[in-house]
Amino acid sequence: MITSDFIIREIKPKDNAQIAQVIRDVLIEFGAPKTGTAYEDKATDEMFEAYQKEKSSYFVIEHEDKVIGGGGFASLDNFEGNVCELQKMYFLPTARGKGLGSKLISHCLTKAKELGFEQCYLETMPYMEAARALYRKNGFVSLEKPLGDTGHYSCSVWMLKEL
Repeated sequence: MITSDFIIREIKPKDNAQIAQVIRDVLIEFGAPKTGTAYEDKATDEMFEAYQKEKSSYFVIEHEDKVIGGGGFASLDNFEGNVCELQKMYFLPTARGKGLGSKLISHCLTKAKELGFEQCYLETMPYMEAARALYRKNGFVSLEKPLGDTGHYSCSVWMLKEL
């Protein structure tokens, strides 16, 4: 999928270092804790490998041959039910405000629905206001408590969308 000179594509092994840097840079930019977030996840350094499991996908946004964002989904850990989790969706400032977030969410949710998921869950932080607004705009509603057990205890905003 191409949006002018921004390309949304499946992750490749060569993208691992770049997307890990994007994720960590964005978390630092927003003052997120390094513990209890994607910052310390083992998968953050092995994103291609992490999304090779069944019923999961990860997509990057490429601009001028550089990865500037990404997002994906996988089955929600430690949860009974046909629910996926929108995961590791982070954009550098150059990717923001261009409609790429909605395009990437739509791309992920279409693929998740094709794979048989009925709902999509996500976690974020309360001070990531633009992200929360983006999720609401795309049909996610707030929950009072988390679903499953993602290990991201620093994320205290939980949202869900019917697919």
